[in-house]
Amino acid sequence: MTSSGRVFVALKTLSELFDTFELEAFRLETLDDYSKSGNAEAYQAFLAGEPQPADYNEAWVSELRSHTSRGKRVYRVHVLSRPLTPYLRFELGWGYQKNTTGGEEFFILDTTERPTPFEGAPDFWLFDETTPVVMHYDDSGAMIDREVLGGERATEFMAYRDAAMAHAVPFSEWWAKHGT
Repeated sequence: MTSSGRVFVALKTLSELFDTFELEAFRLETLDDYSKSGNAEAYQAFLAGEPQPADYNEAWVSELRSHTSRGKRVYRVHVLSRPLTPYLRFELGWGYQKNTTGGEEFFILDTTERPTPFEGAPDFWLFDETTPVVMHYDDSGAMIDREVLGGERATEFMAYRDAAMAHAVPFSEWWAKHGT
């Protein structure tokens, strides 16, 4: 405790936050291409027209199940516009489809025919409405940094989440209408 009476808690890493969140983990995705940040081999296989391997993304799906089986919520909104980039066809067609088997929930905020309701919002995770983690990417879609912010910024990120959820539709509904 400091002389001002405030208690400071050490900020955790993204991995630690996934290990310790209690209620929910929310993700806002705003980019059209994350191909430099994820599984490049799987993306290349998708582009080559190969079938999705049965064990694709199994480590993440297993982690999701460990959370959702205990009543924790993991969900995300992806802000996008059509036509989909090749990467988005991969992410939605392989990633989202697979991750739903672990209990992750997906929503789409399609800005093809309307503006984004929150210009300038960064990509982020928000854990238990208390800890935002901003994801920083370079112009190629490669992740360059994860910035764990203090709880004093949580309200700002809850507002982004709430606006995204208010304007998004469930992925399955959007995919049935617009998927490839």
